[in-house]
Formats: sequence, C-alpha cells, structure tokens
Amino acid sequence: MPLDPRLLEILCCPACKGDLDLRREGEVERDLKCRACGLAYPIEDGIPVMLVDAAKKEA
Repeated sequence: MPLDPRLLEILCCPACKGDLDLRREGEVERDLKCRACGLAYPIEDGIPVMLVDAAKKEA
C-alpha cells in the first residue's frame, strides 16, 4: 500500500525536524531519508517507523 501523499507532506525527521525524501526500490517504498541529517527511517508494511533508534545513518 503506497504512503498517502498528505502524510508525506506533514512528516519530518524526529531527530532534526528536516524534510524527508521517499526512496523506492522498484515498486517497493523502502524508507524515508532526511535531507538534513541523513537518517533513513524504514517503511514496514506500508507504515513509516519514525523512531530515531530504528533509523540508519546514511551518507
């Protein structure tokens, strides 16, 4: 199930309040990556896991 575009408009990084980009692998929504700090929040079963402890630091 794709994420609701309205949800993407209001979500921000819980660590730094930066804007998020939706990243995909083919048709699958993989994660939401923060433009400011680089943390990537996983999407599990169509639900973004917006916990700093669940995020991975990416360059």
